[in-house]
Amino acid sequence: MPRGPPRAGDSRLTVHRPILATCLRNPLRRLIIDDQRKWRGIDLLVGAFHLAGHIQRTGRAPTVGIMLPSGGAFPAAALGAWILGRTVVPLNYLLKQEELQYVIDDCGTDLLITARPMLEFLGYTPRCASLMLLDKLNFRAVPEPRWPGAADPDSIAALLYTSGTSGRPKGVMLSHANIRTNIEQAVDYVQFDRRDVLLGVLPQFHSFGFTVLTLLPLSIGAQVVFSARFVPGKIVRLFREHRPTAFVAIPSMYHALMSVKEAGPEDFSSLRFAVSGGEPLPRAVAEKFRERFGVTIAEGYGLTETSPVTNWCLPQEYRPGSVGRALPRIEERIVDMAAGGDLGPDQDGEVRIKGPNIMKGYFQLAEQTAAMFDERGFLRTGDIGRFDRDGHLYITGRLKEMIIVGGENVFPREIEEVLDRHESVQASAVIGVRDEMRGETPWAFVELKDGAAFDESALRSWCRERLAGYKVPREIRPMEKLPRNPTGKIMRRELKKLIDQKA
Repeated sequence: MPRGPPRAGDSRLTVHRPILATCLRNPLRRLIIDDQRKWRGIDLLVGAFHLAGHIQRTGRAPTVGIMLPSGGAFPAAALGAWILGRTVVPLNYLLKQEELQYVIDDCGTDLLITARPMLEFLGYTPRCASLMLLDKLNFRAVPEPRWPGAADPDSIAALLYTSGTSGRPKGVMLSHANIRTNIEQAVDYVQFDRRDVLLGVLPQFHSFGFTVLTLLPLSIGAQVVFSARFVPGKIVRLFREHRPTAFVAIPSMYHALMSVKEAGPEDFSSLRFAVSGGEPLPRAVAEKFRERFGVTIAEGYGLTETSPVTNWCLPQEYRPGSVGRALPRIEERIVDMAAGGDLGPDQDGEVRIKGPNIMKGYFQLAEQTAAMFDERGFLRTGDIGRFDRDGHLYITGRLKEMIIVGGENVFPREIEEVLDRHESVQASAVIGVRDEMRGETPWAFVELKDGAAFDESALRSWCRERLAGYKVPREIRPMEKLPRNPTGKIMRRELKKLIDQKA
């Protein structure tokens, strides 16, 4: 599979060419099943050609904003834009109005492809020069066939905006070669083929939903089943009906599936891969899911900046807590946070990554782009991790979230793993709070299970039995709901704000 570097104008590593070829080879095959309809190869082609014409007549900017629920319309719109050589901007419709408008303005698009039900969901209409409502367009006429000419793999295929957990969202520039290479890396490593069926529950503006659950299956002719909303009972029904072989979700989704009382091991027996990503998988969730359903959830790892997949824990190599080995053509190193040198096995440091799937940079942010790369060209992930002696990666925390207690490094995840195993705790989050004597001290916030009573003394005793004394939270506070970003990741900075406001 590895090939020489592409030449300028070489379309081998463009995102859309393999997808268009799949549609041509499989005109009557059902490639996508969503909440509204089934999409055959010919349906995607016709939709893409129609939309390419509409985009050409309506928009002049090099970027095209797409704000649609997960389903077949999203890749049809993206293909239409790519046929014309435009850059796709998947828009996160779960952002607050001000944040969403910032992204639309920042990317410079003059065209937003959406649908009336999506605007009704938002409750407002974003400002943009032109709105293209798919439910108002006529797709019955025969479209003008279009085939893209030679394309530059280094041109920007997509601007994926980070969730903005610190400051304004940043547009991650992913080239055609970045995304195409990452698809090939994943297919080569995991051995996906057209017989696979993927169940897609992550939104398509999410980097994993965009690459792994949308572009990857379309590139190889596999089938994908989308659900625009994650409703646990509905997801179990989709498992029963479509028998997916691969399921990629975030930890909170696996936890929610256990709330479906009628679900059993037979519902998930078709799975080859049950993958968790986006944030660390609590050990308690993994153990309970395996005990109840007989399914081992393996973790994957990646960032929007890496297109996104860099590591994948294969079932035959499963190790609790590991996100697996690096995909082909990816280099990884663990760097000492103080001295800057490489660390050996079983030593914690910053995870840094290099490979052909690494982003071109942040859109219009040259200084922030430069700061993301070290002197050897490796991306600074900001994640703390370690390798075992076989090269399996373990993510142990975030560099910015590390707590230093009396000179000792404490990672929130270690404390959260202990709290999450308590019978009363649904989820937890730990932050560091300034302390005059010890520099910082850990504080914990817990989301309780339905009907559970909060007992701070019992929780602290639970931690004391399982953690070193300096790691035991000084305070444990209950919350009805922990603050999460639109993709379900706990936002510790919001907890820090709560403490600062009360200080």
